[in-house]
Amino acid sequence: MTQGRPTQGRPTEERPAPGRGPLNRRLAGFGTTIFAEMSALAQQTGSINLGQGFPDTDGPEEIREAAVRALRAGHGNQYPPGPGVPELRNAVAAHQERLYGLTWSPETEVLVTTGATEAIAASLLGLLEPDDEVIAFEPYYDSYAACIAMAGAQRVPLTLRAPHFRPDLDELRTLITPRTRLLLLNTPHNPTGTVLTPDELTGIAALAVEHDLLVVTDEVYEHLVFTGAHHPIAALPGMRERTVSVSSSGKTFSYTGWKIGWVTGDAPLVAAVRTAKQYLTFVSGGPFQYAIAEALALPDTFFTGFRADMHRKRDLLAKGLRAAGFRVYEPEGTYFITTDISPFGDEDAYAFCRALPARCGVAAVPVSVFYDDPEAGRSQVRFTFCKKDDVLESAVERLARLG
Repeated sequence: MTQGRPTQGRPTEERPAPGRGPLNRRLAGFGTTIFAEMSALAQQTGSINLGQGFPDTDGPEEIREAAVRALRAGHGNQYPPGPGVPELRNAVAAHQERLYGLTWSPETEVLVTTGATEAIAASLLGLLEPDDEVIAFEPYYDSYAACIAMAGAQRVPLTLRAPHFRPDLDELRTLITPRTRLLLLNTPHNPTGTVLTPDELTGIAALAVEHDLLVVTDEVYEHLVFTGAHHPIAALPGMRERTVSVSSSGKTFSYTGWKIGWVTGDAPLVAAVRTAKQYLTFVSGGPFQYAIAEALALPDTFFTGFRADMHRKRDLLAKGLRAAGFRVYEPEGTYFITTDISPFGDEDAYAFCRALPARCGVAAVPVSVFYDDPEAGRSQVRFTFCKKDDVLESAVERLARLG
């Protein structure tokens, strides 16, 4: 029997049942992302886009030149190795050891992905089965919910509440059931800017060990911590063999379009993630992988300078938002600021953000769409500050019209 595409003459009884729409029912409710929606609105109205988190300047020139050299030398122009080019896997392992004392085998414990988004997707698809439960801190980045749904698992939110957005570990304990498979962490946390403390991480790790849970931790903002320091949960006792750590180059080196991310973890976990990843993009970004290998080897002065510059931008925008009348929740990390619009007499963040470009020529993102509990973030709006100083200053001037 010949294998191939279904023929035009497929029997009628094999067609989808009448009334069933084309979209996989697991993705019901997932439409166009809020980032695409608000960025399109910004473009239509000529507004300053402080909604979607992408820089308006490129990263270090030497890293761009490294990509050019790779292209010209033919490095990565054809399919790179499935796990990623050895140069980048070695660089990721060296970077983790240099900063955090974590030792990973570049051959079996590092996997290169198409950005952190694919790393999250492949991790959840590779580690979850239908009806597993995943506990995630809400508000959460929108792809988390979609990837959990695609895996057929159930998300269980632990709500981070204003004004401090700290996780309640007693509540976390009550959410764990026999069906709980995985904890999905994000530190520094987007959108709230919360950075998990050593005590919080120790408490979470103890629960993971006690209940034999896996942990997937999204650490893409590891180099943007303004209060305290970044502490990988994988370094804690009992966590190496149960943790998949995700990071990427886009946020740190300001080349978000290159989409170079990675996963590190114990070999069996990385093998599981790789099994799913190979059927998603297979491989990508060959020449850029060589460039990011060089980027990860930049001296400490690059990373400290990058953090200091973003810290200054945070303070610039936070001051302007307060002056405009927003309640500002100052972030400990990332390059986002969460605000509350209640001082304006508004409670509907989505409606506020839809109207904001017309009101003052600035676009932002409603945090309310990242909650399962609609009331928890109903009046919260997120702004990004990874923009040029003059853009932030212009945005602040425009936002002042709201007062």
